[in-house]
Amino acid sequence: MEDELLPWALDAFDLGTDVIEIGPGYGVVSDLLGARVGSLTCVELDGALARSLSRRTAGTNVKVIRADAVRLPFPDKSFSAALCFTVLHHIPGPLQQDRLLAEVARVLRPGGTFAGTDSFSGFLFRMIHTGDNLTLIEPRMFSQRLQSAGFTGIAVDQRACVFRFRGRRSG
Repeated sequence: MEDELLPWALDAFDLGTDVIEIGPGYGVVSDLLGARVGSLTCVELDGALARSLSRRTAGTNVKVIRADAVRLPFPDKSFSAALCFTVLHHIPGPLQQDRLLAEVARVLRPGGTFAGTDSFSGFLFRMIHTGDNLTLIEPRMFSQRLQSAGFTGIAVDQRACVFRFRGRRSG
């Protein structure tokens, strides 16, 4: 994550001071991001994961909120950047995924960047998610979905079974 995926996803762009991470899970990326930004707000749906990450990051610049990313509990234009790593395929269905994209656009400041990665295929990937939500994203169509949510300057690139995405909130 630290040496390959994160640098590839972020590609050295400025995240600004107030960053939101959608679906941090155990907080592997959160640990790395916390050292790079002024303030990191992590939104995690799973209560046990949110409590664990909150305890582990107590006293740092990382704040953990237990919430559903399709209904973010923040005012419009709250964040300078939004990040999402290997989470979108857990969102149950394309309509909910699109709702998440719209919510991210809503809470980003104009010009704010939304970036991340996700997996889109592979036998092992499918096996790991047996009995779990698995709504794969077609990388070639993701640009259009980001644009519909209000993003511009969109880039979607893929390698092997992983893709990265970036876009800026219009306005």
